[in-house]
Amino acid sequence: MTAPIPRDIPDLPAIPCVPALLPSPVPATAVVAPVRRPLAAVYRLLVALTAAAAVTIDLLLGSPTQVLGHFTIQSTILLALVFTFSARRAWTARRPLPSAVTGATLLYVVIAALVYHLLLANGAAPFSTAGSTAGTVPTDPTAPTGWHTLTNHLLHTAIPTAALLDWLLLTTPGRLHLRQAATWLLYPLTYLAFSLARGELLLPGTPGRYLYPFLDAGLHGYKTVLGNALLLGLSCYALAILLVGLDHTRPNTVRHRAKTGFRLQPPVG
Repeated sequence: MTAPIPRDIPDLPAIPCVPALLPSPVPATAVVAPVRRPLAAVYRLLVALTAAAAVTIDLLLGSPTQVLGHFTIQSTILLALVFTFSARRAWTARRPLPSAVTGATLLYVVIAALVYHLLLANGAAPFSTAGSTAGTVPTDPTAPTGWHTLTNHLLHTAIPTAALLDWLLLTTPGRLHLRQAATWLLYPLTYLAFSLARGELLLPGTPGRYLYPFLDAGLHGYKTVLGNALLLGLSCYALAILLVGLDHTRPNTVRHRAKTGFRLQPPVG
């Protein structure tokens, strides 16, 4: 015989909910051993020293306040600082600098190089300054033109090329993002405001009142200058998008085998 089924069945206690798994706070370096990159460190340090030397020479040849006002000089100083910190991180096997910083630095030195070669040093360009120092130190008959030529080549050709090679050969691809492109333009916009404000504060006829001919509001008027700035801004944004696209399509030349601490054994049987 079977026992009668009770009419009042007591409620069973609720099964406690299993808590969701939380993300592990263990850093990746606890599993993957950090890798030192002495070759990248030495290369970046040499580029940083070359950039610092070129800026120092220009400061000695011209007026420091006027030299430091150029976009080329400012972007080169930024590159020297970023490459110095990047070299230290590569030498000590630390994580690289944020891509927002390195990408912005690369964009600024490339912009300076393109503006120099396409607008300033190009004799066919409407804003050409061919035959002068083309956007860095103003022409001075008493200054040694040989040093000016050397710094122009370093600032507008050699150093931007070295930065591009570092990006292509010594940097892991896929780290730049499209959302960063707009924020990178904040510095060029700030520089535009600085250049126009500087020109208004200086008296008309002051040498180097406007540091770049396409931003000379005293000669071309604000309507033309703002139109030139708009075209340059759109070109800079397009260049930033191009760098991001290339960063996600270029091959990975920074491949290394890192020891993870785990070794797979062949299956038994």
